[in-house]
Amino acid sequence: MKRAGFFELQAISAVASHRSFRAAAGELGLSPSALSHLVAALEKQLGVRLFQRTTRSVSLTQAGERFLSRVRPALDELSAAMESVNEFRDTPTGTLRITASEGSARQLFTPVVLEFMRRYPDMKVELAVESRFVDIVKEGFDAGIRLIEAVPQDMVAVPWGPKQRAAVVGSPRYFRANPPPKAPADLHEHRCIRLRKKNGGLYAWEFERHGDEVEIEVDGPLTLDALSLVIEAALNGVGLAYLFESDVRAYLASGKLVCVLEDWLPAWPGLCVFYPSHRHVPAGLRAFVDVVKEVSMRDTLR
Repeated sequence: MKRAGFFELQAISAVASHRSFRAAAGELGLSPSALSHLVAALEKQLGVRLFQRTTRSVSLTQAGERFLSRVRPALDELSAAMESVNEFRDTPTGTLRITASEGSARQLFTPVVLEFMRRYPDMKVELAVESRFVDIVKEGFDAGIRLIEAVPQDMVAVPWGPKQRAAVVGSPRYFRANPPPKAPADLHEHRCIRLRKKNGGLYAWEFERHGDEVEIEVDGPLTLDALSLVIEAALNGVGLAYLFESDVRAYLASGKLVCVLEDWLPAWPGLCVFYPSHRHVPAGLRAFVDVVKEVSMRDTLR
């Protein structure tokens, strides 16, 4: 036997509440005749009459009363469940899980993440910093923050910020003892601080000038797997570091670090917030993306 659906059960409940097919039909958005046919079809499936009908009144049969007494609690639970899901669709609530590289997390943290939390105090944010690229669908994240060029094509990507430019930096203390390199090949004569990926490989030192691209395999006394430690080592004169300019902008402005090989340093398209391409975007994620777009637009107009 075909099982009754949620709408059919709602129809039975509405007719019983109104004791009228016309009034129940108005509530459900059906014509009285369509509702009558729907109830008759359900009665035929069940093999019992649920309502006594006359030209003046409608009332539940004994079978109908018993049936509805079992159905109504389930209908109330289903309605409550659907309403709780609607909160996620209409109002930013719940937890937003985001994965980002250390550098991109630092850039968006104050202008975007903290602004989002200020606007939506009922939201919680879980920001996981990973150097490896994370499959956000497989690992249960709502969104990720990475360079645009690294994002898979099946994702929705919302650009944020200017191009990301590389920087080779060292401290004034280091350069007092070592002459600045004039070309990428000179790095073979320098102590370089290397940054290791989570997969075990080392980040490349890439250069470009007038269309010529060069990748240098550097050597040095220290290899680290945390961006913050690479910066700390460079500040303390351990050697040269290859970073994004945005990671060390404050230190360059204060003179604590000095950038070299500036005419060789490449730039890449900027960061983006990305998320799976689907129609039903949760309200919390929609609100976060709106903050990203607003901040990006504001920065562009400055």
